[in-house]
Amino acid sequence: MSAEEATTEESSDTDALLFGRWPTEDIELQDPSTARYITVTPIAHTMGRHSSKQFDKSEVSIVERLVNRLMQTSDNTGKKQQTIRIVREAFEHVHERTGENPIQILVGAVENSAPREETVRLKYGGISVPQAVDVSPQRRVDQALMFIAAGTHASAHKAPTSAAEALATQLIGAANGDVQTYAVGQKEEKERVAAAAR
Repeated sequence: MSAEEATTEESSDTDALLFGRWPTEDIELQDPSTARYITVTPIAHTMGRHSSKQFDKSEVSIVERLVNRLMQTSDNTGKKQQTIRIVREAFEHVHERTGENPIQILVGAVENSAPREETVRLKYGGISVPQAVDVSPQRRVDQALMFIAAGTHASAHKAPTSAAEALATQLIGAANGDVQTYAVGQKEEKERVAAAAR
């Protein structure tokens, strides 16, 4: 094997694309607090090859974590191949509408939908008092994915909008910071309530 063939073979191994189309190397993470907890890989289905320890889920691709979160509704429970197809179609819609890499849009949507503050209830005697607390980066990413999935389900359930179109709309709106988007609206609501409980 010549040196050129070896170089070509190495580059084809390292230049894997998500869904055979989207590059994952040049994704920019704007939020330094969540950067450690958002992993971008060209693999959308690891078949459970990650440990069940608390922080190992951060090593799973953010795309697969979105797929897993979308499966947590009563209609899609356990239907991973169907959910992957929905995400693939949504990424096509996102690329058609924005002309950008949909993985970058997803990362931006997660960063913009992640609440920084929330409230907990503290009991003093018999009185329950809300108290504002900072949200850990891991929980911020988890909640952002939950909001995106819930907004997608609410938009597509018993509606003429397909799940892929609903997900694409949620991702684009959240990436742009649009408060009309369910995910960003929920984030703003949580932070507003927390600000009142300081």
